[in-house]
Amino acid sequence: MNVLIAGVGGQGVILFSELLSNIALDSGLDVKKSEVHGMAQRGGSVNTHVRFDTKVYSPLIEEGTADLLVAFEKLEAVRYLHFLAPGGQLVYDDYRLEPVPVQLGLVPGADDADLDARIAKRVGKRLRVQAFQVALELGNQRVQNVVMLGAVARFLPFDAGACRDSVRRMVKPKFVDLNLAAFDRGLELAVD
Repeated sequence: MNVLIAGVGGQGVILFSELLSNIALDSGLDVKKSEVHGMAQRGGSVNTHVRFDTKVYSPLIEEGTADLLVAFEKLEAVRYLHFLAPGGQLVYDDYRLEPVPVQLGLVPGADDADLDARIAKRVGKRLRVQAFQVALELGNQRVQNVVMLGAVARFLPFDAGACRDSVRRMVKPKFVDLNLAAFDRGLELAVD
């Protein structure tokens, strides 16, 4: 399975990919992962490729072959749509984090309706969630990534218990309960 995860620096894309990789490893699968940080510490684009199967030879997902595209931000969803395989699943957060040139007023921002139309034109199987909003409701925007993990769990070949076990092992103990609540809220988003 090829999973491309895209977001902006600081959204937890790397932890998400680590959690997913460990879930697959715990399930006895071969896993390869690659990270592209870009200008991550300055709010730039970040993406990770996670591939798992009985045997995987390369960590990189070729354009048009991602079974699942997970985007933590709507612009990043549009940016990486070309990686999605025909019939692939997109799960994306409706959240918008404008690039720095837009924030500075140097260039106009993209219109939400235009972005939605571009996504709808290219992707039949898509789930739009409000993971960032849920993270705020839980009191910590940094759990957006684990809310997203919950939202994509139904599209993964692992049960929810394996995902929760990975969260318990990989998250600092003082944040485990918050992250488990975030995961469960993400599961609810996928059902709604």
